Amino acid sequence: MINQPKILVIDDEPLMRISVADALIAEGYEVKGVESGREGMDLICKNAYDVIMTDLKLPEVDGLEILKTALKCFPKSKVIMITAYGSVDTAVEAMKQGAYDYITKPFSMDELLIIVKRLIEFRELEYENIKLKNEIGEQYTFEGMVGNSVKMQEVLEKVKVVADTGSTVLITGESGTGKELIANAIHHNSSRKDNPFIKVSCAALPESLLEAELFGYEKGAFTGALKQKKGRFELAHSGTLFLDEIGEISPAIQVKLLRVLQERQFERLGGTETLNVDVRIICATQRDLKKEAKQGVFREDLYYRLNVVPIHIPPLRERKEDILLLASGFVKKFAAQNNKPIQCISEKAKELLFHYPFPGNVRELEHAMERAVILGNSKEIQPADLPDDMLNFYNKDLKTSIKISYAEPLSKAIEHFEKEFIIKAIDETKGNKTLAAVKLGISRKTLWEKCKNYGLDKAK
Repeated sequence: MINQPKILVIDDEPLMRISVADALIAEGYEVKGVESGREGMDLICKNAYDVIMTDLKLPEVDGLEILKTALKCFPKSKVIMITAYGSVDTAVEAMKQGAYDYITKPFSMDELLIIVKRLIEFRELEYENIKLKNEIGEQYTFEGMVGNSVKMQEVLEKVKVVADTGSTVLITGESGTGKELIANAIHHNSSRKDNPFIKVSCAALPESLLEAELFGYEKGAFTGALKQKKGRFELAHSGTLFLDEIGEISPAIQVKLLRVLQERQFERLGGTETLNVDVRIICATQRDLKKEAKQGVFREDLYYRLNVVPIHIPPLRERKEDILLLASGFVKKFAAQNNKPIQCISEKAKELLFHYPFPGNVRELEHAMERAVILGNSKEIQPADLPDDMLNFYNKDLKTSIKISYAEPLSKAIEHFEKEFIIKAIDETKGNKTLAAVKLGISRKTLWEKCKNYGLDKAK
């Protein structure tokens, strides 16, 4: 929203200029009034005015010159021409050249304020539309996709390379890893981004309905087909069709899909007209289609048609470095949406999140953070705010990780526990001592010394 609209009034008649300025100031606008067209042009080039009101007839420089300057220096400024009755044709010409509106002398201040109010509302609508477009764009930019882990960076690099090609993409990964987000990113960073992105969940519909949904149907094609309906392939023309859970489609639909991929042609159900389609296909699955193709469960020729560019998204448990980064982003998002004062995640809650395996992947983490934000009553997410599954896992994991033997002195027991604790940290970081040191809260040098003392110096 525009904080306080800035308005420039240019008129060589002092009474007119002051009257207009006073009326606008009384409505809460920030107003600057000048009598010279040249002075006005100088201000226009140095300041971003929301509205410029200028007399059409001015000495030295007229309103049309001011309009040209405004369009050149700050195109988002809206120009209103003030004109005498005899200059209406010129004012209309000014509108053709880019002026927002004109007002004819003599006019009432109420008439003027209505025009300005309408203009400001239009500017705010423009602002909101731009903001919404930017938010949608940022949602699917590569920078907006969170992932500092090596595995996720490799995925994003692959997405960047493939985005602006027309190649078919097969995205694999467990449920909740973000396959649809990757598909969206590919589409919104391609030359097709201004055209439709159509999604079909192949697992959500029975075979007969899925076939009709994909290819459309003619009137009378089956009971209940009262009129012609376009399918998703037609709706996605010139854009991208995202087929989620592609492994769930029947052999009959596999045959039809293979034809579209090969020939870019199909017929609607009950129809004889062959339709040509220009569409990019992105598929996603959590199944092992390569294995199923070898077993004859999934058509092998279709698999190879779909698997032109494979992108595998690793589960969250294999990229633990991303957990806290994602969690923090979700906290900020849901805190803003729910007007909650929560700022961050407590250290204890971070530890719990880091060790949890997240079988539901990013989706489970997102839902957990939404719940924590809604139920939390402090400025930090606490362990008690997290789902019971996470708390129970952490408590169970902590108990089973500590083996107590009273057959040895306390000092030896402490050493034994410390050794096991270090081994666990090194194992969880796949031998990376730098990451292990961070997990343990000690310096890398200290970790090296302890590893040497405990005979763990062979760890990577």
